[in-house]
Amino acid sequence: MDTIHTLTDLLVNSGCQYQIYDISRRVQRIDNDQFANVERANQPYPYPIQRQAQFAIAYWNEARQPWIWFLKFNLDERGLLNQADVGQFLKYVIEAMGSRLSNDMSEEQQQKLANNPFTFKPKDDKLAVFHSLLRAKLQLSTSQYYQHAQDYFSGQLGWENWQTVGLQGITDMAARLGHDENGRTIRAALKNIASEPKYALLGALEHVTLPEKLSDTLFELTLNECHSAEPDLFLLSAYVRALSGGKAQQLESLVGTILASARLSHQEILIAIAGRSWLPLTTPSLAENYLIRLAQTGNQTLFNQVFADLVMMPSLRLVLLPLLHSSPSPELAQALLALQQSTTQSRPH
Repeated sequence: MDTIHTLTDLLVNSGCQYQIYDISRRVQRIDNDQFANVERANQPYPYPIQRQAQFAIAYWNEARQPWIWFLKFNLDERGLLNQADVGQFLKYVIEAMGSRLSNDMSEEQQQKLANNPFTFKPKDDKLAVFHSLLRAKLQLSTSQYYQHAQDYFSGQLGWENWQTVGLQGITDMAARLGHDENGRTIRAALKNIASEPKYALLGALEHVTLPEKLSDTLFELTLNECHSAEPDLFLLSAYVRALSGGKAQQLESLVGTILASARLSHQEILIAIAGRSWLPLTTPSLAENYLIRLAQTGNQTLFNQVFADLVMMPSLRLVLLPLLHSSPSPELAQALLALQQSTTQSRPH
């Protein structure tokens, strides 16, 4: 038992198959070897949010009915997991279940394990996406809402009759874009569906890898919105997030188009880029333009929060930190100065 120092040790020791999913930003898989490296402090957590790692562990045996933990741990300034917290959680697990995980826990064991500061419940939309992705990955059956969602998005129920379509059915379709003609059905439906199911669908698509044709359709709709006389900034924000799993060059082109326009660089859209579609910001010129637009919102609190969040991302840290010492635009220089002053003031003396 004294060989169990990490969650990976516990899972491997139990003979379980398991998968890790990030829940903080996009709901997406983290490779098991990568997660083991994160646990050994060999690399930072890949997708932090507000200096936390928020992730799901799904583990299962031959029956393939997964057990799931949703966990959150604080990260240090380098983005590394707090080893003491992980050790504390392992202590809770071993006290509740012993050093080997099994699929038959008593209610008392479950209660014992639930009472700790490291478990959390994700928001409903992410929970629905996660369950759909996991069930698709394990080739388990879809939810009872799947067929009804397919009927709606194929136009059989009438586009105005969306009220009975369940979110879980929509996320099931998004998790299975390559099956049952779902990708084609969604492409055709996007131009017809009512606003409410469209937002629900776009919210589900932001967590999946888009097939080429669906990426093309969404990109075209997004550009149309960008170039309209009165763009719907909230719809545009949803499109930007949905394209996070689309073609990388389309996303980069779109972010460039948005940042070139003061009108489109609304804080709602800038938040969408930071939260889901941050990949283009690995290009230094786009990162600098992004921060300039963020500074131009005049919302210093937002600037501080978003900069602090993005600079924790391993893929962006070395792009953003040099901007603190460069000679950017006056607005950005002022925002960065205010950021540094607020950081200095908030440090304990």
